[in-house]
Amino acid sequence: MDSVNHQSNKKHAIVTVAICFLIAVIEGLDIQAAGIAAAGIREHFGLDSSQLGIFFSVGILGLLPGALVGGRIADRIGRKTVLIWSVATFAVFTLCTVWVNSFGSLLAVRFLAGAGLGAAMPILITLASEAVSPQNRGRAVGLMYCGMPVGAAILSLVAATEFGSNWKNIFYLGGLLPIIVIPVMMWFLPESKEYLKAKDIAASAPAAAAAQGSFKDLFNSQNLMRTLFIWTSYFFTLMVVYIMLSWLPSLFQELGFTRKEGATAQFYFMVSATIGTIILGMLTDRWKKAYVILLMYGGILAGLIALNAAGSLTQMYMASALVGAFVIGCQGVLYAFGGIVYPTTVRGTGIGVASAVGRIGAMLGPAIAGSLLTAGFGAAGVISAAIPCIIISAVVMLLLVRKMNTTN
Repeated sequence: MDSVNHQSNKKHAIVTVAICFLIAVIEGLDIQAAGIAAAGIREHFGLDSSQLGIFFSVGILGLLPGALVGGRIADRIGRKTVLIWSVATFAVFTLCTVWVNSFGSLLAVRFLAGAGLGAAMPILITLASEAVSPQNRGRAVGLMYCGMPVGAAILSLVAATEFGSNWKNIFYLGGLLPIIVIPVMMWFLPESKEYLKAKDIAASAPAAAAAQGSFKDLFNSQNLMRTLFIWTSYFFTLMVVYIMLSWLPSLFQELGFTRKEGATAQFYFMVSATIGTIILGMLTDRWKKAYVILLMYGGILAGLIALNAAGSLTQMYMASALVGAFVIGCQGVLYAFGGIVYPTTVRGTGIGVASAVGRIGAMLGPAIAGSLLTAGFGAAGVISAAIPCIIISAVVMLLLVRKMNTTN
């Protein structure tokens, strides 16, 4: 009987993580889509640089309400249902990007597509976390989240083809892929067993049901410090992640390399990000958490310093790979921590709100980087400005681990 249960649990975990991985691939495609389609969109709509900047930001802005609401509703009515609706919302409004005919409507559909994707992300993390035993959560979230850089790398390759040269095709691809994944989710994605168990407990205790998925539970005596620590870390880490994702090709040109060399470096960045996300996720389960934090933030610092010092093309490619492995891998580990830090009843809400706080950093990062470049600080100034953010995140995460060790 135990072996039957074990096989059932294993199958449940594999199917859940695989489907969540596919949706993370779609998120990776979307993250790259705006940058890759930017030149075509600028020409088609007759946009200037500041309008193009608003177009970039509004997609990230949409992630914010999505992340806030999606996780909370998933704690109330179920992970699977909310995930399907989130992906459907993203798919419809991504396709609408191709059909709108004014700047205002372009911003509206980009915002709504971002809201769908923002709602999906905390649910993906929650589902991957809850599909496995607590000892394997880092690995499960790492395997799921490595889909993001895989998607971004795939789109970088598509962009180099004849198909990818038309900006509309980028959004057709981004909108049709999730529509194909939705029936797969409906038929094959199992609901979280932990959620169903918590729901049964809540059904037998109506007071517990009323409290399930409540924002105020994030600030109770058990969760308050954990919440503040994880918010701070998400904020500063995602600020650096999105500076790198948004500005990397431009920073390479600032450093004197060609656009094609910059695109190649970004491909290395994404490939190593995939490997880094998996390895760091596995280490989260096997090593002491403090060692993983020191390794990943130390790796980001080493990568940023190497990027600043890169004099040759080979050095720049190596530095890009180093930064990619640790910056994106670090984001995967932070998401895994969200699954570890919060109990089942508020896990979706906790990860959702932390993701929303992180998205504020994600919006501010590229804007601050743009201001530094405009002010004449150059690529070195932008890279140097990212270093204090990494140090703050590392310190806060170490405090979080200490807090978890003393209260567990």
